[in-house]
Amino acid sequence: MKLKMFGFVTGLMTTSITLFFLYINNLVPYKYPQVRKISNTSVLAEVCDMIATGKKMILAENIPMTSFGDLTCQQYLILNHYIMEPLSKEEAEFPLAYIMVIHKDFDTFERLFRASYTPQNVYCVHVDEKATAAFKEAVRKLLSCFSNAFLASKTESVVYAGISRLQADLNCMKDLTASEVPWKYVINTCGQDFPLKTNKEIVQYLKGLKGKNITPGGLPPPYIIGRTKYVHLEQRYSLFSFMLGTWMRKMPPAHHLTIYFGSAYVALTREFANFVLQDQRAIDLLEWSKDTYSPDEHFWVTLNTIPGMWNLISVLHFYLYLK
Repeated sequence: MKLKMFGFVTGLMTTSITLFFLYINNLVPYKYPQVRKISNTSVLAEVCDMIATGKKMILAENIPMTSFGDLTCQQYLILNHYIMEPLSKEEAEFPLAYIMVIHKDFDTFERLFRASYTPQNVYCVHVDEKATAAFKEAVRKLLSCFSNAFLASKTESVVYAGISRLQADLNCMKDLTASEVPWKYVINTCGQDFPLKTNKEIVQYLKGLKGKNITPGGLPPPYIIGRTKYVHLEQRYSLFSFMLGTWMRKMPPAHHLTIYFGSAYVALTREFANFVLQDQRAIDLLEWSKDTYSPDEHFWVTLNTIPGMWNLISVLHFYLYLK
């Protein structure tokens, strides 16, 4: 009996001591490695290795701010280390245009904008009409600090996979073609993108194309043909929106165009952008695409396969941007 009692007391004390140390361990914060300013590739590689191996880390207090508060534009730009002059002659002589279609998560957009920003480029931002007033105001306030960034002159209430998503890109493209900035290529992004390359690396890659467009895609596989074979209609309600598929057959597109499918994210020369906005074949294809599913996935690549277009089928989005 005494032996059993002794074992019980010993076990109770062991359990109590174990729980005590677990409690203390939770009270004392672990000294995780801090991630400070990522200013070079070696530090970035170290951070990536920590993520890949499952090591924990915390952010240092001196990371860029993500809200204005009472700051002036000048204070905000300095604290967030914005690039305020071209970093090389090569970049200065090869400005880019960006289309950014967004609808939520201002902090995420702010990081995308800061990572993509250089003063020689030009930026058009399309904010979904359905976005909250607070989100719209935050974007407007941010862009007001830059002479080379602006809101789209015309906005859409975007329905996912609808013509309104493509039209949002085209609205910004029209504004950008009117810009006095002599940009060479236009790149479209969404609010959840982030660049994998520096501006200089992107410039060097695009210069190597020698005037070709990048519209990744090819002939449609069987399971995608229905997107343009049958009528699809945008449906908008107060709480949600969606694309409604039907069994109504569509007529073939004008000008005997063969429909290709591919990425909605592209890199286009200024000459091709003007072609998209002005050529009758492009205008007719846009009209025909208004009741198709996800027209931005066939519009660019189809136009770029017209004889005479300088095209390049390439995986641009995976090379330049991470979604």
